Amino acid sequence: MGKITEHYGELVFDADEMQRRLSAETFEKYMNTINNGANLDESVAIDIARAVKDWAIDHGASHFTHWFQPQRSGTAEKHDAFINYNGNGHVIEKFSTSQLIQSEPDASSFPSGGIRSTFEARGYTAWDPTSPMFIRDEFNSKSLIIPSIYLSWTGEALDMKTPLHRSINALNTQAIKLQKLLGNRQAKRIKVYSGMEQEYFLIPLDVASQRPDLMICGRTIFGAPPVKGQLMEDHYFGSIRPRVSEFMNALDQELYRYGIPAKTKHNEVAPNQFELAPLYEEISLAIDHNLQMMDIMRRVAEEHDFLILHHEKPFAGLNGSGKHMNWSLGDNTGANYLEPSRSPVKNISFIMTLGAILIGMHKFSGLLRAAISDAGNEHRMGSHEAPPAILSIYMGDYLNEILDSIENAKSFTDKTLSTINHGIEGLPKVMKDISDRNRTSPVAFTGNKFELRALGASANGADAAKVMNMLCAYGYEQLIAKLEKKKGDVKKNALIVLKDVLKYTKAIRFEGNNYADEWKKEAKKRKLFVVDTTPEAYKYNLDKECIQLHESLNVLTKREVESRVEIKYDAYSNTKLVEYRLAIDIARRQIMPAIIDQLNDLGRAFEHGKVVKLNAVAIQNDFRALEELYSTIQTKVEYLSKFVTASEQQEDPYKKAHAISTKGADLLQSLRDDVDAAEKRVADDYWPLPTYDQLLLSF
Repeated sequence: MGKITEHYGELVFDADEMQRRLSAETFEKYMNTINNGANLDESVAIDIARAVKDWAIDHGASHFTHWFQPQRSGTAEKHDAFINYNGNGHVIEKFSTSQLIQSEPDASSFPSGGIRSTFEARGYTAWDPTSPMFIRDEFNSKSLIIPSIYLSWTGEALDMKTPLHRSINALNTQAIKLQKLLGNRQAKRIKVYSGMEQEYFLIPLDVASQRPDLMICGRTIFGAPPVKGQLMEDHYFGSIRPRVSEFMNALDQELYRYGIPAKTKHNEVAPNQFELAPLYEEISLAIDHNLQMMDIMRRVAEEHDFLILHHEKPFAGLNGSGKHMNWSLGDNTGANYLEPSRSPVKNISFIMTLGAILIGMHKFSGLLRAAISDAGNEHRMGSHEAPPAILSIYMGDYLNEILDSIENAKSFTDKTLSTINHGIEGLPKVMKDISDRNRTSPVAFTGNKFELRALGASANGADAAKVMNMLCAYGYEQLIAKLEKKKGDVKKNALIVLKDVLKYTKAIRFEGNNYADEWKKEAKKRKLFVVDTTPEAYKYNLDKECIQLHESLNVLTKREVESRVEIKYDAYSNTKLVEYRLAIDIARRQIMPAIIDQLNDLGRAFEHGKVVKLNAVAIQNDFRALEELYSTIQTKVEYLSKFVTASEQQEDPYKKAHAISTKGADLLQSLRDDVDAAEKRVADDYWPLPTYDQLLLSF
């Protein structure tokens, strides 16, 4: 298709396209909204509605839709045609300002946690002008996509994006206030940046389609370990096979058309596992692009006869998939507050931003633990392939030396300040070229950003991004309150304040092996947030201080927080119950009949062995072992079935989710152990499911 730049963003109504089609005044006002957060007046919306309709129709679009992020997996949309009646009753192509700004999907049909009930259906999508509109081009069907937020009739947030924007506003308020205290008058608006690395599996569709668990749940409920698996460690960064390379190239071309800056692709650790990483963007757009990316991945995978798996743990015993979310912030001047600098003022901003993150994480790490937790990611978190469920921050040796020098300083003179600044000046090269990485850390400082490594591959990153913004905003707020009480040199005062902060937040910093059992014991001694199950993590959101934090930053009201926790409980329980029901169904309708067939075969072999006077003891032993497995599988299926029935009758959302996460998980694992043992004994001719080896070595 020629150079990437020749077709990059061709489906996006970007700033260049807007400048060509809008009046100079309208374009200037729009860019003021994007860059400075100014309100978008109606006259601008009128001009944009006209221009984007003409542009979309010129590109062959026949419909438009408000594209939003409900509190469930994926995104949502309702398509309307560009048609209406004119005064003579003839059909004309039309797209009004009101259609651009607002739409009305049924709010009772999306998760609301009780905010909207069946008879209270009104809800609104509202255009989000900070994210560019684009055309979706699929199978000769083209629609104009309008990125939107989603609110109830009463104005409460029903989506993932609205709280993210609110958290950015909260962070902006506190960050700009701190910058003014530090003497920076140029900073007017904060910008939060992210790059979201996406891991995934590819399985040939003809094989995957024979696995109901993969097709319905995105993971294997049953499956004995493969012969090879990832033992040879030869897949990571290995040469990309031609069929996969063809898929990746087609995917890149599609992503570029949508203006999604895909940068890096490679083989990951597990067989058939891969990764795609983009360039960094402002965080709301980065999340929009990641959601688009996953949709485009699924479509392109199907076109290449693959099933793509974004589940966090598709295969037991093999590495699961994450979505590393890099997070940094700066301002309208181009400064990055997590980038060390030669400027003393900027270095104070850098150190204070680190302090703010430490304060927020030390106080509210449980919020981040809850944000990264779901039914899929709990299979991955805590194992020796992904960061643990106990959150800590890794700074690296050199940065720790600087922080320790501040903490241990007896006083702060001009010479001390100069020494600290000088040490930070050399940090970029040291951090990027010499300092090691701690791949076991859930939140690691990596040169000029924090990398949140615990997010699951299937997740919408908005929830975790919202929490990161809130933690930093809270930290800034605490630092500002301490600084405002002091008089004199603000830079010296900042270090004095930070000295105390570094002492009481030291518990959240950890440089060692987060996988080690010793760390779990140490984390409890440090009184960090430690819970064993996902429902327990969700419950922390209801803590009085957590609700106060959401309300004080104007991110969510108490009612909105409570509704979201209820939605999370339901989503968790329903996801698990689908898996449990499917396990029962597969065991009864496929596994147990296969065992019976094998038992019949062994019985005939035993009788034949007696006739021809062969030693049939081995056959008899196999028969008895398999017969016992059949009996235990039958019993465990009944136990699991009774548990599912009882769970469905439990009305308390937390008790239901907690029982499913503990007793239910144990019952399924016990059943799986016996089914996997049976897989090793039943002949291939009878075993009904493709094995791990067949799934992972079929291309």
